[in-house]
Amino acid sequence: MSISDAQRKAIENNFMYHAPMDGQPARYTTIREMAKSLALHIADTTQPSREQSLALTKLEECVMWCNAGIARNE
Repeated sequence: MSISDAQRKAIENNFMYHAPMDGQPARYTTIREMAKSLALHIADTTQPSREQSLALTKLEECVMWCNAGIARNE
């Protein structure tokens, strides 16, 4: 089985180190700070539970994917 050139290129990009470029670290920080604010609000306004845990985990995933989107596509 063979993969397409586009798929190979995407895999190469997704599994390589992406050194931060100008302006990116500040954007990463902003995303993390905003997510942290929401995480604190979630923790403060919902009961400790599986649902709360999942919400916080998904928020962490959201930050990760936002940062990957910046790193991988610029």
